[in-house]
Amino acid sequence: MKPVFAKGLLALALGAACGAALAAPTTYSATLSGAAEATPNASPGTGAVIVTYDMGAHSMHVQSIFALLQGESAAAHIHCCTTDPGTGAAGVSTMIPTFTDFPTAVHFGTYDHTFDTSLASFWNPAFITANGGTTSGAEAALLAGLNGGSAYFNIHSSAYPGGEIRGFLLAPVPEPGMAGMLLLGIPAVLAIGRRRSKKQA
Repeated sequence: MKPVFAKGLLALALGAACGAALAAPTTYSATLSGAAEATPNASPGTGAVIVTYDMGAHSMHVQSIFALLQGESAAAHIHCCTTDPGTGAAGVSTMIPTFTDFPTAVHFGTYDHTFDTSLASFWNPAFITANGGTTSGAEAALLAGLNGGSAYFNIHSSAYPGGEIRGFLLAPVPEPGMAGMLLLGIPAVLAIGRRRSKKQA
């Protein structure tokens, strides 16, 4: 085999491998707490989130559960990108004022939604502008932030408008028990709701 031809095949193989890696969906997860906020607070609120991002398919699947918020839920976003991984604050990267159909005016709830990240409506316009003015630029910037540990999921409430509970999203595998927490958490959240309803009756 001629050296030039062999090099060409190697380049094609590497390109295909890189393309496959880019297209593969990656799962990020976080536990949510008031202590993890940029300005830590004493909220008893807790939660978990799993974000599956497939940049090749322009898809993001967001699953979350939260409970015991001091204030009523007002909004949820992904923020990106902090200067240092795992610390600090950053602007909202995803849609404003909140994710589509995220439960608001409640103290506990669950969320499960899949988004098309190729749509401008998925993004905060300011984030698109800051990243080349295109949705592809925003997609790449968020992917870099997620992989670099500088993107976080935040739930804002009436008690803490700047954010009541948050967690930095980490890959590649959900934290131990995270998937189970989400699955087992749905009945738990419903049980909390039933108990509160009985107390109010």
